Amino acid sequence: MNSLRTRFYRDKQNGKIMGVCAGIADYTGVDVLWVRLGAIALVLMGAGIVIPAYFIAGFFANKKPAHLYGDSGEQKFWQRVRQSPGRTAREVRASFRDIDRRLAEVESFYVTSNPRLSAEIERLR
Repeated sequence: MNSLRTRFYRDKQNGKIMGVCAGIADYTGVDVLWVRLGAIALVLMGAGIVIPAYFIAGFFANKKPAHLYGDSGEQKFWQRVRQSPGRTAREVRASFRDIDRRLAEVESFYVTSNPRLSAEIERLR
């Protein structure tokens, strides 16, 4: 599952220095403010690996493609897929079951309220 939408990218458009924190926020679905505060807290607590790791990620990570920018429901969907693919699949199945149930209700309504249509369907069976 290495789709373009499920990969980590630097988010230069929403980033401050190199876009790494904005990319992490986009990848995880967490607000970028919390990611930045977490990075600053790690630096202040003496985690000396944070600054080199930031620049290494900034140099080696690809820039986010222009077609992936935009605040849409599709972007939130892919963030949920990255966080929990199993849960997302269950949600999609549940949505389809709900649509199927509603469609069956509509069909039942039209068939029972229209005796001519009901008779035609029975004759076709």
